[in-house]
Amino acid sequence: MATVELRFSALPEHVRTARLVAAAVARRAGVDESVLDEVRLAVGEACSRAVGLHQRGGITGTVRVALKDEEKRFLIEVEDEAGPTTAPADAAAEGADPDEDTLGLAVITGLVEDLEVADGAEGGVIRMSWPVSVDAVAV
Repeated sequence: MATVELRFSALPEHVRTARLVAAAVARRAGVDESVLDEVRLAVGEACSRAVGLHQRGGITGTVRVALKDEEKRFLIEVEDEAGPTTAPADAAAEGADPDEDTLGLAVITGLVEDLEVADGAEGGVIRMSWPVSVDAVAV
């Protein structure tokens, strides 16, 4: 099982890099070409959500993206350091749209069949996975 881990400062300009890395690693892992756009979009949404949570909370930590090539699945974890996912966010006090997180999760849900949103060590974790082709050969 190969793993690629990417950590970046919670800044919007790093989300594009995370999307590009995720698509490249997914392609190498054997994810079907027809799903690569979904992988790219889902990672972009998850990372944008994590960056937003950091910025609204005034948190200077990093966003972690782990890309794992498992036997028959390609797994991506996006973890923030913004506290538990179950903690109520005071979005109105920060001037943010309280439905912003819900909308981002809804988009991800529409893109990913196998999705889990949970609490991690420091904050929330979004786990997503896609099937890989057994005939795929890493180049």
